[in-house]
Amino acid sequence: MQYATVTDQLAGLGSDKWTLSIAARARIDAGEPVINLTIGEPDVPTPDWLIDAACTAMQAGRTGYSNGRGEPALLSALSQRYEQRLGRPVGRDRFLCLPGTQTSLYVVLRTLCDIGSEVILGDPMYATYEGLIRASGAVPVGVRLRPEMNFRLQAADIEEKITSRTRAIFLNTPHNPTGAILDPDTLRAIGELARAHDLWIISDEVYGDLTHSGRPFTSALADPAFEDRTVIAASISKSHAAPGFRSGWVVGPAAFCARALPLSETMLFGSQPFIADMTAQAVLAAPTLAQDMAARMANRAQILFDALDGVAGLHVHRPEAGMFALLDIRELSDNSLDFALDLLDRTGVAAMPGASFGPALEGWLRIALNASDDDTREACRRIRAHAERKAA
Repeated sequence: MQYATVTDQLAGLGSDKWTLSIAARARIDAGEPVINLTIGEPDVPTPDWLIDAACTAMQAGRTGYSNGRGEPALLSALSQRYEQRLGRPVGRDRFLCLPGTQTSLYVVLRTLCDIGSEVILGDPMYATYEGLIRASGAVPVGVRLRPEMNFRLQAADIEEKITSRTRAIFLNTPHNPTGAILDPDTLRAIGELARAHDLWIISDEVYGDLTHSGRPFTSALADPAFEDRTVIAASISKSHAAPGFRSGWVVGPAAFCARALPLSETMLFGSQPFIADMTAQAVLAAPTLAQDMAARMANRAQILFDALDGVAGLHVHRPEAGMFALLDIRELSDNSLDFALDLLDRTGVAAMPGASFGPALEGWLRIALNASDDDTREACRRIRAHAERKAA
């Protein structure tokens, strides 16, 4: 039987990257005492007030069809949110509402890229990005993010990768898996580069509210000089502890949204109105939940650093934002998947192998910061003992 070539292009780019996490989940389901540090789940349940908002909307009959762009109340809420944050008007015609950041990014890439287009992005990268780019027909072009530069993407490194086929620069700030935040000067340099070569800027900013220790976050949309070529994707999955609701959005130029709308409508003609009503309340609320979550995760990153940095060849990279820290295991192993599987087998601690996030993170582990402080300390004790056995 014949299949579309995209299925070959995506082979190994789906759940294969989550082999370790799937194995950990199976052990937990079997009753094993695994400390699961693989997935970026919020460390609290979806707040009652958001669930109540969705239930109230359902009971009020908000269960019919929506439209392709988004419910009016949510579009207004998003417009208000971004106007407050950017300090300038952002009209409702600059938004599309979609089910989560992943779907939003797919629509963005399919709208901007042709077969053979090149998209430049940092390596390491979130595990789904390569698949998203290849699904659009484009080719991912990785730029190595260097630890000595705090894993921040550099405009000079991007410029070296630009060709006649380059269509977009794909940013992720704050970054998963490294937790790096792009500062205004770096964003301005990237914007100037994009303008000089007539490129789009795509930015996944789902962790924008989860900065640590008061670190400032700057959106790729902050500088109005580049807003005509910048498209942002975000959602309430992380900031409002609501990943299962799959509620996200795109904000970009009005002309982009007009072009993307027919594509989004062929995929899903409108999201659920009751989820849109809930999301409207979420995006207008003070980011207290996200700030509290970020403070806890910053504390757990410090627990990891204090317990493991410099121990038995291990080194900890503390994030500036987000839900993860990185553990450098290169003095012990050059195969992060083998190390992570052995760690799970011997200690019951599950952490993601760095190789799942690109070649540049081989020899590292990504550690989720969503376990309790006590579980994080216990995981550190087990990881330390495991590393000392390896180093002996």
